Amino acid sequence: MCGIVGYIGNNAVEEILLSGLKNLEYRGYDSAGIALNDNQGIDVFRAKGKLNNLAEVLNFKHLETKHISQGIGHIRWATHGKATIENAHPHLSNDGKLVLVHNGIIENYKELKDELISQGFHFFSQTDTEAIVHLIDREYKKTFSLEQAVIKAIAMLKGAFALCIMHHNEPDKIIAVRKNAPLIIGLGKNENFIASDIPALVGKTQKIIHLDDNELAIVKKDKVIVKNFKGEVLNKAEENIQIAQDDITKQGYKHFMLKEICEQPQIIHKMLAEHIEMPEQPIHFDNINMTDLMEGVEKIEIVACGTSLNAAQIAQYMMEDLTGISVTIEPASEYIYKRHLTNNKTLSIGISQSGETADTITALKQAKANGAKILVITNRPDSSIVRYAHYVLPLNAGIEVSVAATKSYTAQLTMLCLLSLAMAENKQNMERQKILSIKQELLTLPIKMEEVLSSQREIKKCAEKYNKYKNFIYLARGINIATAQEGALKLKEISYINANSYVAGELKHGPIALLDSNMPILAIFSQNSKTYEKMLSNCEEAKARQAHLIALTNSSIENRKGFFDDMIIVPELSELLSPLLFALPIQLFAYYFADSLNLDVDQPRNLAKSVTVE
Repeated sequence: MCGIVGYIGNNAVEEILLSGLKNLEYRGYDSAGIALNDNQGIDVFRAKGKLNNLAEVLNFKHLETKHISQGIGHIRWATHGKATIENAHPHLSNDGKLVLVHNGIIENYKELKDELISQGFHFFSQTDTEAIVHLIDREYKKTFSLEQAVIKAIAMLKGAFALCIMHHNEPDKIIAVRKNAPLIIGLGKNENFIASDIPALVGKTQKIIHLDDNELAIVKKDKVIVKNFKGEVLNKAEENIQIAQDDITKQGYKHFMLKEICEQPQIIHKMLAEHIEMPEQPIHFDNINMTDLMEGVEKIEIVACGTSLNAAQIAQYMMEDLTGISVTIEPASEYIYKRHLTNNKTLSIGISQSGETADTITALKQAKANGAKILVITNRPDSSIVRYAHYVLPLNAGIEVSVAATKSYTAQLTMLCLLSLAMAENKQNMERQKILSIKQELLTLPIKMEEVLSSQREIKKCAEKYNKYKNFIYLARGINIATAQEGALKLKEISYINANSYVAGELKHGPIALLDSNMPILAIFSQNSKTYEKMLSNCEEAKARQAHLIALTNSSIENRKGFFDDMIIVPELSELLSPLLFALPIQLFAYYFADSLNLDVDQPRNLAKSVTVE
């Protein structure tokens, strides 16, 4: 949620801030703003809506930038207060000398606001952020030191926050603060950068420092000093940026989402080659000994949110089928507020594309405190979540720019499948030949994904046929129940269609009342499933109520020719692995559905890529 950038140096501050914000726009686009310090005063420019609106404001102002040496910027995903210019960041102190941007949530802002109002401070927004501005300003007027004022003020804050702070009286520095919200420092030559995430720094610097929780950085042109909240200086290691410029460009595709869908065969091929040297040999993971991982484990629990939660539900089927170990799945947002039976015999797996999902991080902290082994699966091995893990499985799928998850989802499914097979090999409770057969079939997946992508035209035609409908139902059984949930989620996210998924066998227990000629159904099933005939029977029930039927299957269903209104056929794959292949057509269907409505596919309304607040 929300993107932050900061810069201090001799180059064009405004251009650097706008460029950084552009690469962070997946984090929010309700409003945007920048603050510039030219040593004579702080100028703030803000606009409602997407970053282009802010660029137009700046062009209208015809800025003279030759004396500007520092600035901070923000792209907002609204939490407290509507998406208005008044609520846009940066926020100023009443005297106009102190300015800051904020990512996170301040839980005690109402109490602080009441206290500050009683002391004569004036508020002009509905945000929790403005309380931080006035709090630091109050402490500055006591200490006349920005660093000391920040340290004193943040001690009074409850919640999560990443901050960038400037003061007119101290134009040689920007102070960056992190607590439970991501923030990194980019290191340059006689210039330094601050950002919420690495994409903002790609092409600007190769060296970064990750701030950890309860740390702040005093960022100057020629040096960066990192301290803890007690004011003690810390020695922080520098790291190299692993993201290339091409990773954050569309490379000729209309949208990032389509580009990322089409990258999947290559990503999965690379993953399989890394972990399966030969089908006859055990699956291997760098830095993870499977005997150590599984020793003493009697229960597995998986916590995740959104698309990652759908991946977790598929993993539950795989792990229980292959290992015989009980697996529980819990939305991280619910896990953190309930009693759970986690102990030192539990393997807790956290799945997060960004590695910054606040609920998932909190859940893993709780599981770790209860003695569980912690395994993290993430696309960002440089993210916050890995700091709480005993074991990490990086996806290495490359930066995912589009808000709707696609390639990270199939990468998660692939890694979870590999993990399930490795667990089965370790436990030796399944016939070796069956595991070998699954691994051999898994190695054919990239080629079959390419085959699905070659039929995009047919999927596009199908999606455009149904784009007039405002409601949609996805049906499945068994392991693909979560595939139906993911399909419905994708359609909701980028088309704003009221799409819902149901267990097909439950259709007649209530949802069938929704069916008529205005309700299309996308039924997902595998021909080699033990519920294949039952699934066709469920479709018969829907057809009898005049519902339009689309089949997503790996069977031509010759004996049902004409029964389905439309069919999307994928190559043959076992039921256990079918979700990995079905993922592509449900993504393409949602993409072409939304694109045919001329919607902003990469930046759907009300959403942000990573949810860094609970």
